[in-house]
Amino acid sequence: MASTAKRLLEQLSRPGPHDVLRGDLALVGLPGVVFTPRAGLNLPAVAFGHGWLQPPGRYHGLLRHLASWGIVAAAPATHRGPLPSHRLFAADLRSTLDLVTTLRLGPDGISVDPTKLGLAGHSVGGGAAVLAAASNDTDNARQVKAVATVAAAQTMPPATTAARSVTAAGLHLAGEEDLLAPAAGNAEAISKEWAGPAQLRMISKMTHLGVTEGTHWSQLLLQGKPQYTAQRRVRALFTAFFLTTLAGDDTYRKLLDTDFRAARIEYDNRAALTNA
Repeated sequence: MASTAKRLLEQLSRPGPHDVLRGDLALVGLPGVVFTPRAGLNLPAVAFGHGWLQPPGRYHGLLRHLASWGIVAAAPATHRGPLPSHRLFAADLRSTLDLVTTLRLGPDGISVDPTKLGLAGHSVGGGAAVLAAASNDTDNARQVKAVATVAAAQTMPPATTAARSVTAAGLHLAGEEDLLAPAAGNAEAISKEWAGPAQLRMISKMTHLGVTEGTHWSQLLLQGKPQYTAQRRVRALFTAFFLTTLAGDDTYRKLLDTDFRAARIEYDNRAALTNA
């Protein structure tokens, strides 16, 4: 790995410079959680979709990490049953962006810039994030600029079909040892159908639940368990991606442009679209 990219990976895998506040979305009518920097105006914001059967609590570390780097991060706690509606889950992700954009956040009036919105998700939450991003065409007031997924799962309607209309920047991470959402069946197909600039990376040794935190009964049904190293890599790449695409900070672009063994690039169409 190039020395600059290695330094950025290590830097972004650690908490950022901001103190973090936590809030409850249920107070405004939508079950879920929101993490924000202690202060800031016109901040970028990301709505995160949980994986199948997973509570948002299994991603609090990731959400808190994004907030520590100046990004408002919120996750709805809806559609957690065995038969979730992917379409309605996607709508809840859009609603989450509406809430954090229009409501007063924090005691000092933290605000979100409606032109700096992103979506993210794990497993079915990643697929739902793709569905939510595809509705950009019908939601001119809340245009999503960036989408990041990890171990994205197929949805109904299909996330692969929805990806054909997503012009936002995309970062898709897949686990090298993920048996439930293998890259060849999900993340790769979504990446190659992506209408906008997209990159697919393979996270070394990561299983399906590697990005989750703590313990949960669903580990008896699903493959894998929390993996600290995988979590650090996902946090660093998500942070670099959203700071670059939403905050307009090119400080961390080198990390996104560098291919390295721990998160090797499997597909990248960004240069082709830039030169088109």
